Amino acid sequence: MQVALYQPEIPPNTGNVMRLCANTGSTLHLIKPLGFSIDDAALRRAGMDYRDQAVIRVHESYEAFLVAVAGARIFALSTKAQRRYDSVQFRADDVLLFGPESRGLPAEIRDSLPADHGLRLPMQAGSRSLNLSNAVAAVVYEAWRQAGFAGGA
Repeated sequence: MQVALYQPEIPPNTGNVMRLCANTGSTLHLIKPLGFSIDDAALRRAGMDYRDQAVIRVHESYEAFLVAVAGARIFALSTKAQRRYDSVQFRADDVLLFGPESRGLPAEIRDSLPADHGLRLPMQAGSRSLNLSNAVAAVVYEAWRQAGFAGGA
């Protein structure tokens, strides 16, 4: 599985996702500009000793990211999507794309993907959003569950 964070803003969220990716065998793509330095102390603290175990790829732009993941299915997670994340039969090389904490994925990115590649997590009526690292964890674990927790102990 591959996780992509488009212009992430909060170092502890990215550190938590980094740790999650290390623990699930997922690749983490970070798409610039980042709202912090990759050497940020809060990022290191949240990622703890898992930072060296995670496979992390940093991309200068969304276009560079697209070149790097060419051929893989990209699923955009958004509160604006209609399809629930648990309705997808995930594949091992799928990419789960998440937007920045303050604004989510831009409409032009969401609209550039097939309509059925927009996914959402269900929430109570009136809820605005989930924390980024919590949303990533929910979807990654569903995808990994579908794969029989391949490689897990």
